[in-house]
Amino acid sequence: MIDKLLATACLLSLSAGVALADGDAAKGEKIFRKCAACHAVGEGAENKVGPELNNILGRGIAAEADFTYSDALTALAEAEGEWTPEKLATFLEKPRDYAKGTKMSFAGLRKEDERADVIAYLATFQ
Repeated sequence: MIDKLLATACLLSLSAGVALADGDAAKGEKIFRKCAACHAVGEGAENKVGPELNNILGRGIAAEADFTYSDALTALAEAEGEWTPEKLATFLEKPRDYAKGTKMSFAGLRKEDERADVIAYLATFQ
């Protein structure tokens, strides 16, 4: 049992690294401007309309203590646990499809490379 858990953990960490390796953080910083009206990252980042996104990878979904999440994201947190690069990419593609009932009004990032770039940028704030 422990061997299977260890193997799964190794595979997940490898796949997360591959997903981040595909992104360009410099490009992601420019794309993140679409997000900056509602979200903040970096030193001194605070919640806005949306939660601050420092340490988002590996953080529990709907887990920012000082932010009130929609019921949709709270339910998603119970079902899915924490943000992985893959889950975040799916969410960013079309947030309202991934978390039906979310109060996030962003239409999404349709291009896979843009999602990878934004995730690579967010990873610089881990």
